[in-house]
Amino acid sequence: MTRTPDLPPLDAVAIKPLADAIRALAMDAVQAANSGHPGMPMGMADAAAVLWTRHIKFDPADPAWPDRDRFVLSAGHGSMLIYSILHLIGVEGVTMEEIRNFRQLGSKTPGHPEYGHTPGVETTTGPLGQGISTAVGMALAERMLNARYGDDLVDHHTWVIASDGDLQEGVSQEAIALAGHWKLNRLIVLWDDNSISIDGSTDLSDTTDHGARFESAGWRVLRVDGHDPKAVDDALTQARLSDHPVLIACKTIIGKGAPTKAGTAGSHGAPLGPDEIAGARKAMGWTHGPFEIPDMVYQGWRSVAQRGAAARAAWAQRHTASSARTEFDARLSGEPPKAALDALDAHIAKLMTEKPALATRAASGKAIESFWDKVPGLIGGSADLTGSVNTLVKGQAPLSADNYAGQYIHYGVREHGMAAAMNGMTLHGGVRPYAGTFLVFSDYCRPAVRLSALMNQPVIYVFTHDSIGLGEDGPTHQPVEHLSALRAIPNLAVFRPADAVEAAEAWRVALTRKDGPTALILSRQKTPHLRIDDGAKNLSARGAYVLRDCDGPAQVTLIGTGTETALALEAQRLLKDRGVYARVVSAPSVETFLDQDASYRDSVIDPALPAVAVEAGIRWGWGALIGREGGFVGMTGFGASAPAEALYDHFGITAEAVADAALRRV
Repeated sequence: MTRTPDLPPLDAVAIKPLADAIRALAMDAVQAANSGHPGMPMGMADAAAVLWTRHIKFDPADPAWPDRDRFVLSAGHGSMLIYSILHLIGVEGVTMEEIRNFRQLGSKTPGHPEYGHTPGVETTTGPLGQGISTAVGMALAERMLNARYGDDLVDHHTWVIASDGDLQEGVSQEAIALAGHWKLNRLIVLWDDNSISIDGSTDLSDTTDHGARFESAGWRVLRVDGHDPKAVDDALTQARLSDHPVLIACKTIIGKGAPTKAGTAGSHGAPLGPDEIAGARKAMGWTHGPFEIPDMVYQGWRSVAQRGAAARAAWAQRHTASSARTEFDARLSGEPPKAALDALDAHIAKLMTEKPALATRAASGKAIESFWDKVPGLIGGSADLTGSVNTLVKGQAPLSADNYAGQYIHYGVREHGMAAAMNGMTLHGGVRPYAGTFLVFSDYCRPAVRLSALMNQPVIYVFTHDSIGLGEDGPTHQPVEHLSALRAIPNLAVFRPADAVEAAEAWRVALTRKDGPTALILSRQKTPHLRIDDGAKNLSARGAYVLRDCDGPAQVTLIGTGTETALALEAQRLLKDRGVYARVVSAPSVETFLDQDASYRDSVIDPALPAVAVEAGIRWGWGALIGREGGFVGMTGFGASAPAEALYDHFGITAEAVADAALRRV
């Protein structure tokens, strides 16, 4: 159902100045910045004005209230569209001064929309394809929460404006296939079908029938003149009644109103210039100066606020009266329940007693088993590798179009779409996703992982088969550069645990982290139990710690991650037999360790001692821990197809090699 009240008949004449205000602000702001994309906002102004003034449920006084409609400008290059609208409807902070400061340092109007920076922006967009794919996760989260709490608390739509480029990016195919499969009928996409790209006409590179593509994926497709307000309004009304996700193909003219550049690539990604802007003003009948909006236009746009405030007030009454209010609010807080953390702590205590030798992927699965049913909103998944990545545990039911209450998602072979959808779920709130694939395929989802980090979203990525230790599948599947590549992403916490205890500790960090994503890097092969402490303290939480000190004054530090930490311990024994004392450090999260204070770092890795690291990956990024002269035992190129044991010997990743590297530096 929808709770948006019935609207009066559309007055197309009244819509025109509201749309022209978007065009004018877009032209003026891009010109003032001498940078930007005026064409898209000018072309979609009519459709956007109808959408926002008649259909979107949004209260500018509280842009984050839970049951608002979500709006995603997937065509993020046309950011002046959303900035203009947020200003015109009265969102606090998006002032005319901010519009004037478009693309300037520190302004609320950066070049592309940024989540957490501009109030009313639901997700960071700009990398094409990401917005529409993230919106799928938002729409899924709405259905999941609605399945638990019903229409009284969760009853909203996700609206998207997407460009030709969004639909050309490969991730869009993954996303629309998932949305159609899940029958996300609260997802409505307006396609800015203007047939223009930066290079020129889209038929230079694309003759795809995108409507047919969406239809084949289970979407309903409507086609309208994007400059006919009544046609757009009728299509939006129909879309809200659909049982399937809807694509509305809006045939538009890019840069509409510009006398010589409308309909051309010339209006796509550069200022129009003073003469062209003057001509556009004349063509529109817009007699106001730069950055001038008449009161009549502001009044027209403020109807959004009136309708949104009424909807929010009605929701607040239902929320207050709901018996599920406390649970609902707790889910939206993102805080893991104490019961879940207690269960995980009990699991760690059990591991310390039983001392199992497990592949860390299996250890991760056992950790999930201990807490999953105590975290409302936790949703697992994988990209068609469920049995290999150990993300499905007993009791979890698959999510489907017939069961939005399921706790596990089968994404199919869609790593990129999976990662983007998880971003959308966390942005929506009330859902905490984790999902897995092989580490080598993290390349497929890297753009979305980067956005997780940029937007501070607590997505949990489970990447298994983390080295040449996966064996016979060979170099196509053996990651060597991937750990370094993931560690290079700011704000991504990368954990490569050495045993089952560290795997559980890494999960505890991931569950409690609220300001960024976590990547768990897990092995296919078994690793022995390594810890000899009581497990009462999460030693992994600080990134690295002394796993085994030596009996005498330390002469060298051996640093290991993951399955190679056991090799560092064996090298410690070999060195002792030769009269050399070595301290062994486990470093499950290198970048987390580097974020610690200097005194802690120096207490773990003494800067006065030589250091040797062992990891079945490339050396890149290890300099901060071992220095320029430090030793590194690892990979220098790609792997090979053979059993894991043979590969470690072949590539010289052995305890003997670690000991020899240490001896050369003592």
